[in-house]
Amino acid sequence: MLKFSIEAKSGKARRAILKTAHGDIRTPAFMPVGTAATVKAMTPDMVLNCGADIILGNTYHLMLRPTAELIAKMGGLHKFMNWSKPILTDSGGFQVMSLSSLRKISEEGVKFKSHIDGSAHLLTPERSMEIQYLLGSDITMIFDECPSFPITHAKAKKSMELSLRWAERSKKSFIKRDGYGLFAIIQGSVYEDLRKISATELHDIGFDGYAIGGLAVGEGHKLMVDTLKFTMPYLQENKPHYLMGVGKPIDIVAAVKEGIDMFDCVIPTRSGRNGQAFTSSGTVNIRNEKFKDDNKPLDENCSCYSCKNFSRAYLNHLFKAKEILGSILLTNHNIHYYQNLMHEIREQISADNFDNFALEFMAKYS
Repeated sequence: MLKFSIEAKSGKARRAILKTAHGDIRTPAFMPVGTAATVKAMTPDMVLNCGADIILGNTYHLMLRPTAELIAKMGGLHKFMNWSKPILTDSGGFQVMSLSSLRKISEEGVKFKSHIDGSAHLLTPERSMEIQYLLGSDITMIFDECPSFPITHAKAKKSMELSLRWAERSKKSFIKRDGYGLFAIIQGSVYEDLRKISATELHDIGFDGYAIGGLAVGEGHKLMVDTLKFTMPYLQENKPHYLMGVGKPIDIVAAVKEGIDMFDCVIPTRSGRNGQAFTSSGTVNIRNEKFKDDNKPLDENCSCYSCKNFSRAYLNHLFKAKEILGSILLTNHNIHYYQNLMHEIREQISADNFDNFALEFMAKYS
């Protein structure tokens, strides 16, 4: 069981504390993605120093390599990767659909071949719960089917109904412990009637938190926000709300405005490795020739290690020379930027000024 306490509200936005076995999560929160038991180009201490309360791992990737059984033998995922704070693990449903080949979906689960070596596997709701238990996840996600986009209403309905049946099986297989929780995933694509059914039936089953899945899959910012607007009224007020796979800073601010509490996305780490930085004045491509002799920090309003110690010219040089340090410094900055944004969001909610902050932010960065 998890404890979720709302501390302040500003419009629909909420500031809260989510208590887990490995510590408190201050929400709204952004979870850096550590898919394969590592946040790419970051040490655990670097992630911690950026202000993150929680990171995300992934069932699909870890079951294939190095295996959940090996991680359990090593003392669990926290010990294995030397991260002492909370961990949420995605159930593997999205990755099975997007990465594996020759997959076959049935009522039982999904048969697929590994994208690593072609080996055959069966992932079911029961097996997903077992894997996440072996990993020691503070927050376990139900096993669901994440449909592609665009999708017809009929196909979205069939997929959503399968996910509901898998949700019941996930809950039955989840081992309850104090400080550990199970989140449901609301599906239904961009169809309001399907989202309503999914949310209502999942609430009847009963979970520790509710995630919105099936977005950030190509529908665009406006349709994502529109879907949130008609989905959020069906979510329980006293439980955490998690928008999966989102996203860009403007997406985060817009979603907090609708009542979302938790986020994850590969954007800050992937962008960092590719030379793109998020700054107080917008995005920056540090590979740009104009930065080759620029002695200013990447972001003059940032207090991260990268900005305090290195110039744009140096970062430009690192990327042109294909030095690993460039990816490390830019990823560190981006994770710091995202955590600083979440801190500012929480402060604005406490001051009951979030709607004004959101309007100004969206006008500046959209």
